[in-house]
Amino acid sequence: MTAMRHHHAIGIRRVYDPPVRGDGLRILIDRLWPRGLKKAAAAIDLWLKEAAPSTELRRWFGHDAARFDEFKARYVGELRARPEILAQLRALHAAQDITLLFAAHDEVHNNAVVLREILMQD
Repeated sequence: MTAMRHHHAIGIRRVYDPPVRGDGLRILIDRLWPRGLKKAAAAIDLWLKEAAPSTELRRWFGHDAARFDEFKARYVGELRARPEILAQLRALHAAQDITLLFAAHDEVHNNAVVLREILMQD
């Protein structure tokens, strides 16, 4: 009889949306604190600024969907250069469900989508 490996969920959600049951550990992965959000209302368990794109990359991207593929390639490169950050996120995910929180309005073209994809490849 083989043991079944339990896979914990990796959710993504805007930090401005209210927390929901099943979010697990809520991790903010933006370098800047979200505008207009009070820390008490955010329900953030961990703020992992180091997992965010560099300031230069964020400014270059400017949330321009037409630049998303290039943003994704550059961001993956930044993450691969910081294996300790990915290791920390993988360890947290191995232990429990996690939700990656982001502030961008675009729910399709953002760093959380890219980071989740990398973590799901394991």
